[in-house]
Amino acid sequence: MMHPRRFLLLVLGLGLATTSSLGCSGASDSSPGPPPSPPPTVFTDFGGRTVELHVPGSYAPDVLTPLVILLHGYSATGMVQELYWRLKPEADRRGVLYAHPDGTVDLQGARFWNATEACCDFSNSGVDDSAYLRALVEQIREHYAVDPKRIYFTGHSNGAFMSYRMACDHADWVAAIAGLAGGMLADAENCKASEPVHVLHIHGDQDALVEYEGSTTGGIEAPGARASAQFWADRAGCEPDPVTESPLELAPGVDGAETLVERWQGCGVGGSAELWTMRGVGHVPGFDDTYPPALFDYLLSHPKP
Repeated sequence: MMHPRRFLLLVLGLGLATTSSLGCSGASDSSPGPPPSPPPTVFTDFGGRTVELHVPGSYAPDVLTPLVILLHGYSATGMVQELYWRLKPEADRRGVLYAHPDGTVDLQGARFWNATEACCDFSNSGVDDSAYLRALVEQIREHYAVDPKRIYFTGHSNGAFMSYRMACDHADWVAAIAGLAGGMLADAENCKASEPVHVLHIHGDQDALVEYEGSTTGGIEAPGARASAQFWADRAGCEPDPVTESPLELAPGVDGAETLVERWQGCGVGGSAELWTMRGVGHVPGFDDTYPPALFDYLLSHPKP
């Protein structure tokens, strides 16, 4: 999974300040008049971990606003993942609250999410990241007008595995997830989703680390791309076979529209499934500026009913 150490040095050099709670950074304004608008970016130490929450310039406390949470890959950080995916400008343009938290550090010194049996609590810490992320969402909702029907998770590799975990554990309030190079829980019986969720699985067919057809880590098998998407298609009562849509061009290093789009049809209310296969692409695609809009198009078009 992704090991961008050179970006970690950049993060450490930024000297970011933190605040003790969400929505409380900056000096107070004692002048008369309406309260100041929330700052565009809030850094907080929540549960001993750094979280960056970006508040769009269009935010209004009396308007329900979508929330997107980006989860980093193994050994990365939230900021490293943002440097890679560059979602903040698109979140601001769409008027979306956007957070990228950090996982905890394992015995190898790498940040991770305890997502599934196969990924990625390699030190057996047992940390409950599902509960942590739910508490983080609840904390954000205490300070900002989050639309309860438009709460989304997205992530890369370990972050994609964790997005699947959130869909399984918190289907009652997670509207949709979109994961790159991840996979479902190894044992589908451990996915206790109380209702369908909208799921987009993105995967390079040349991924040698989290293989497209499924991979094994520590003797535990992670389902492949199609099997992961198929689980949620079945959960939503979709037709058995997906329909192929127009391809997308997301990776400039590959000629033509490399991403095959497959969408299951006839799904029930509140759930659906799509599979985007990036042909000729490995574990860390070189995205261009078309990726953030495509990702937000998917997420924002799939609210809870």
